[in-house]
Amino acid sequence: MTPSPLAMAAAALRAGHLVILPTETVYGLGADATNADAVAAIFEAKGRPRFNPLISHVADLERGEQIAVFDDRARTLAKAFWPGPLTLVLPSRPDSPVSDLARAGLDSVAVRVPGHPLARKLLSMVDRPVVAPSANRSGRPSPTTFADALAETGVSARAALDGGPCEVGLESTVVSLLDGSPALLRPGSVTRADLEAVIGPLADRPEEGRRSPGRLALHYAPEAPVRLNATEAGEGEILLGFGPVGPGRWSLSEAGDPREAASNLFCLLRAADRETPRAIVVAPIPGDGLGEAINDRLKRAAGFVG
Repeated sequence: MTPSPLAMAAAALRAGHLVILPTETVYGLGADATNADAVAAIFEAKGRPRFNPLISHVADLERGEQIAVFDDRARTLAKAFWPGPLTLVLPSRPDSPVSDLARAGLDSVAVRVPGHPLARKLLSMVDRPVVAPSANRSGRPSPTTFADALAETGVSARAALDGGPCEVGLESTVVSLLDGSPALLRPGSVTRADLEAVIGPLADRPEEGRRSPGRLALHYAPEAPVRLNATEAGEGEILLGFGPVGPGRWSLSEAGDPREAASNLFCLLRAADRETPRAIVVAPIPGDGLGEAINDRLKRAAGFVG
């Protein structure tokens, strides 16, 4: 009997190979987090800087506590938002099996329980932490469809799981619980307001950005230049609007819905890039709520942060 795709993917991960897997945020290129050679293969496949840590994905909180030190705040956040698009940066357990390379040599580890049921089934079968950065070449827009993931890094993967289009479309929110009050290192669909409603105010500690993935100044970038806060496109440019734009025009969300815009962001950046425009210009997007995360990704796609 031929093994199921899920069984084949689990066997590939246990054997030290790379696997494309779906999450609710974006598609990931997965490897056994405890296998330094497998983790190194991810950096090679993506062309990713090795100083950039990777998130260890686990099937549940119990497995998360095997690799990281959870305090009451961490457990409160995990119980509120897991499974889901929240990553916690926590002290690494002294006996943690996660490789130094996956942690970028730091004394912390980033851990998440993904919300996609297929990802959790895979993690349960593998029964070890799996690093799974976005399945794109480093710096490119993250893939939110199976086809885009295959086109980016499929050649490096031994197996691939099709979980349909990603529901969220932006990488997970990252919160540090290492020192003092919690700090938001990367905004995502679990918003600042969502977090503060559970554990109180979040500090800003930009120096901790090195403990989170996705913090490079140029990241998520298409081949075409990206210009932000535009109201119209010039000759040869494509405008990504926010709200009604009319027939034949491009909009992240005709309804002006930030969740729809987040889900469509990387897919439309890729689609616009395939038209080889002189530039991709993006309409203003309100910065509150989920808009904080959308604007963060757009600023990095344009090559600057601030």
